[in-house]
Amino acid sequence: MTLPERFRAYRVHSQGQSAHGRIDDIGIDALMPGELLIRTAYSSVNYKDALAGSGQGRILRQYPLVGGIDVAGHVMQSADPRFKEGDAVLVTGCGLSETRDGGYSEFARVESAWAIPLPPGLSLREAMILGTAGFTAALSLYRMEANGQTPEMGPIVVTGATGGVGMLAIDLLATAGYEVHAISGKPDQFDALIAIGAKQCIARGQLDLGLRPLETAIWAGAVDNVGGDLLAALTRVIRPYGNIASCGMAGGSGLQTTVMPFIIRGVSILGIASAGTAYNIRRTLWERLATMWRPKHLETILTKTATLDELDGVFATMLSGGSFGRTLVRF
Repeated sequence: MTLPERFRAYRVHSQGQSAHGRIDDIGIDALMPGELLIRTAYSSVNYKDALAGSGQGRILRQYPLVGGIDVAGHVMQSADPRFKEGDAVLVTGCGLSETRDGGYSEFARVESAWAIPLPPGLSLREAMILGTAGFTAALSLYRMEANGQTPEMGPIVVTGATGGVGMLAIDLLATAGYEVHAISGKPDQFDALIAIGAKQCIARGQLDLGLRPLETAIWAGAVDNVGGDLLAALTRVIRPYGNIASCGMAGGSGLQTTVMPFIIRGVSILGIASAGTAYNIRRTLWERLATMWRPKHLETILTKTATLDELDGVFATMLSGGSFGRTLVRF
């Protein structure tokens, strides 16, 4: 295929002490160096993308950069013999839209060291419905099970349950054999959460987990997308040797707790840093997402498909708390 002289990309620019995103017409030479040139098929929208594109979070380390921490498409050019023209690949995290140009572009150039061959059982579209959100959910379960979590220990609670990570975590955990409970500030969406695998739903506004250093143990573990006071409360109600996967901070980055849950009940908080996960673990998790951990309700969890022109509106909705499920970006 002949490469175009110009193509569209959503780039984030610095403006004084703030940043803003816009669509630019650029050429291939404007992209950062990398061994693979990809014709983008899909990307996705994550909370980090909304922070970066709106300028509400100082995510980028240099400007301008193409936004989008996820990308999936076909290889157009390769300087790495492991990849050839036409190969279907995906990249999530790995510095995209932070130190490198990301996936909100008709063409993307990436380092081959982070490119994952699309595993059998997933389409490019499905891979980006999952994207960083699905990978984060899978990494949460991977780390929890590595630290001894099993379905027999009892139910896992998911906070921020109507977000992308939350909904995919519910679906994935249920697929893996866990009983899943959901905490959300959107009770009107409880039926949707039950439809994708939640056994029980709790309204965040009606949640009372007490204030003592240790309260009655309720859940065997948690996937927490909220952080702050809710994460602190969870430490008090997790059963002995249960794990909390900490993968978000929508409710705050602080953590006020005591050591009691850790030294008396053996509770563990596991940090989920999806962006810098080692390559071998990435391959393993994407293979599981295509097979044994493949969520069963991807089409339900996908609630919006957007173009580059619609990104600003998607970001605003997400940052105001109005998003639900996953948004796919198509090219």
